[in-house]
Amino acid sequence: MVRVKRLVDTFIRLVETASVSGRESAIRDLLQQWFQQRGLTLVEDEAGQILGGDSGNLLLQIPGTMEGPTLLFAAHMDTVEPGIGVKAVVDEDGFIRSKGNTILGSDDKAAIAVLLEVFDILKEKELSHPPLEFLFTVSEEQGLKGAKAFDFRQLKSKIAYVLDAGDKPGAIIIQSPCQNEMEYTALGRAAHAGINPEDGLNAIQLVANALAAMPCGRIDDETTCNFGGIEGGTARNIVAEFCRVKGEARSLRREKLDLLSTELKDIFIAEVEKRGGKAEVAVRFLYPEISLDENEEVVQLAARAARNIGLKPHLLSTGGGSDASIINGQGILCANLGVGMRAVHTCNEHISIEDLVNDARWVLAIIEEAARIGE
Repeated sequence: MVRVKRLVDTFIRLVETASVSGRESAIRDLLQQWFQQRGLTLVEDEAGQILGGDSGNLLLQIPGTMEGPTLLFAAHMDTVEPGIGVKAVVDEDGFIRSKGNTILGSDDKAAIAVLLEVFDILKEKELSHPPLEFLFTVSEEQGLKGAKAFDFRQLKSKIAYVLDAGDKPGAIIIQSPCQNEMEYTALGRAAHAGINPEDGLNAIQLVANALAAMPCGRIDDETTCNFGGIEGGTARNIVAEFCRVKGEARSLRREKLDLLSTELKDIFIAEVEKRGGKAEVAVRFLYPEISLDENEEVVQLAARAARNIGLKPHLLSTGGGSDASIINGQGILCANLGVGMRAVHTCNEHISIEDLVNDARWVLAIIEEAARIGE
């Protein structure tokens, strides 16, 4: 049923259309044209204006051919860098890769290609299906910003699937963490580094001492934290007056996230202040945790569909966030599905044609299983 060459050609066309976060207009135009050729119009929201990008989120609402619960499928249009000038190649083992100096962009254009293929199959085969909604978001890679800016009141769906997990088709993500973004700032005193360094207070050193006392990495099997960026000072011959560190904390449990964030904040402030500096810590909640019961219909529907096409469903927990986190937070039960993309966010990113085909078969099977419920 899946036309493999068409699916691969669509995927390659998508990944070779640059759409790094904040600059998704080219992929937006491609999708709008694609659906216009099929007599449908994608509705673009104002997320681009809100976020300072050149494209908004895109929503497609497809009338059902039968009664049944509306299903939402979501994918993000943006990629990380280096994502400009992608050239995709198919190797002898059936994997699609970039030529090696850019990412591939299977995260998340594999999902977009799959949804386009599924749409064509539904129409060509005149398959019965309930009402469907496709949501293509922007700036997912920058902290799920596009999904956060989307007005979910437009949706009719109560069950949703995001196609954005690196595991192979059959994987159903039922747990993912909540996350805090944290920014630590230490303020010292500037002075000439050679003439009167004793009059200064080095903020970089203040931060170094504080970080040495703070937990970092895996805290337990549900909780992690990290320091991912640092900046400070103005010149090599000036005692640094300020230093700033960007970090994060994640946990599958909100109470653990809150406790860890408080601990990190308290240690940083105490370590900086006891050495005479001033400390500031900003904490921003990014997205909520997902904790789906395995008996929820959104999980069981995907599991039954996987078995129907010979895939083995397996329920997983992940340490990463996705648009599913935001969708769940809006009261729509949403599972993130394994797509099979590998080595994402690197120039070695790749995906097998077999997984791409199974992704399309699985989405079709989910729709078909939902149609049985509606009969």
